Amino acid sequence: MKRALLTIFVFVFLSSCIPIRIAPNIKDYKVTKGKRFKKGLPKKNVFVFEDPKETNEFYDYINTKFHLNDYYVDVQVPFLVEGRTFYFSFYEIEIPTKTINLIPLALDAALNQATDMEPVFEEAHTSRVGNRYIAMEVFSDTEEDCLLEGSVSRELVLSYLRELKNEYLATDNYNEVVFKN
Repeated sequence: MKRALLTIFVFVFLSSCIPIRIAPNIKDYKVTKGKRFKKGLPKKNVFVFEDPKETNEFYDYINTKFHLNDYYVDVQVPFLVEGRTFYFSFYEIEIPTKTINLIPLALDAALNQATDMEPVFEEAHTSRVGNRYIAMEVFSDTEEDCLLEGSVSRELVLSYLRELKNEYLATDNYNEVVFKN
């Protein structure tokens, strides 16, 4: 009985993966401090959402929607909300989920001990699955951080950013947004 339990325990232990880093799961969007979300982002508050599309798709979308002709596409993009001018900058981020896979590690250890072979499954010891996010900071001539809690324009800006996110995720052909504007 003890041997069967030990065998089951060893099998479960070896067939598992140990997560080292887990990428956040954001259902709709999240407003958070940039530095807290990912190192390298500004200290300001950012509007973050998961990007299921390919890399640079958001860049192409913003470039097309705002007619920027590849000029300052990711920094200081102006937009109007109720007659007031705001600016946003965006960052395309990838945060991987990293895991250690125990079966390839155990097989390589057993092969090395039995035959002094070099690791065969070395590439499979760890795995990475990347999640992409878009982080947007918003500012104006009068406010440095429009997403700051208690900011006068926070609700206006959040409403606009939610609509922009939804339009981006729903649009496949970015030339369609030119006709919507």
